[in-house]
Amino acid sequence: MDPPDTQSGAEFGVRTGIPGRGLPGTRSDTPLGPLPDLISLDLLLGVGELGSISAAARSRAMTQPAASMRLRSLESVFKVPLLDRTKAGATLTPSGTAVAQWAAVVMNEMHSLLRGVAALRAERGSELRIAASLTVAEYLIPAWLSSLALEFPETRASLTMGNTRRVVELVDSGSADLGFVEGYQTPRHLSSKKLIEDELLVLVGRVHPWSKRKRALTPQELAMTPLVLREPGSGTRDILEHGLASFGLAPTPAMELGSTTAIKSAVINGAGPGVMSELVVAGEISAGLLSAVPCEGLDLSRYFHAVWAKGKKLPPPAAFLAEVASKYDRKVN
Repeated sequence: MDPPDTQSGAEFGVRTGIPGRGLPGTRSDTPLGPLPDLISLDLLLGVGELGSISAAARSRAMTQPAASMRLRSLESVFKVPLLDRTKAGATLTPSGTAVAQWAAVVMNEMHSLLRGVAALRAERGSELRIAASLTVAEYLIPAWLSSLALEFPETRASLTMGNTRRVVELVDSGSADLGFVEGYQTPRHLSSKKLIEDELLVLVGRVHPWSKRKRALTPQELAMTPLVLREPGSGTRDILEHGLASFGLAPTPAMELGSTTAIKSAVINGAGPGVMSELVVAGEISAGLLSAVPCEGLDLSRYFHAVWAKGKKLPPPAAFLAEVASKYDRKVN
């Protein structure tokens, strides 16, 4: 049984728009009047469900005097009577019933808001599985991941490296949330975002005769010369094959190596000419260890792309990483 409640809401500092006044959870005035606080609205729903202020207070881990104070304050905010208070308990007035129905809608929407925010927190703290081709993984991803860590410190990023074909397989299977590939086109069954442009160079070591060459190679000369190449399925190999195919030619492998670093070392040590991204050889060219040899009419340009499962919306960390990658300064010192 609830004791008669004789205190008015004004005595408890109902929010008037003055900073520092009012109950916790209340807000400043609106054109329609002061905003009610959610705790009081929820308490009103409890009275309607349980039939008394004291029962509603207990169900919400609140003392009965505190509950009475909040409900009186709510009546003061709305300026309508919400409860009939008797020694036997409290019931909703007709106005209180109407307000309770509207309050139920508000509380349901607030719960939806809280669930949405919780989902956003979960996304920020989730794991982001990345797959990247070797050039991207070795020379670009580290800087991009630094930006990701600053923006999404709770997100755990993992990286799997492979050639472009392997990256596509990982995205297809769901083993990677986001992939970074190279090549003259992206798989049509995946969503993609164009990133930065890159150019492949024909490169030789300082002891190779081409290092002193004054005129450009022809595509025919390049195709007939045994080259140090990446393996089939690599985006770099794909670009070279596509470029030569436009002349009806195909490259001649001297050896096939599984990483850019291995090719770079082999070319520097005289194993033969190689084809690599300009991103990865700037230092060696500056040091005189490698020389770029132009090839007349041969287009070896390409774009890197971010890829992900078609129809799937990227979570915020993945979308942020793809955006960082698209705006990145491609120059590597």
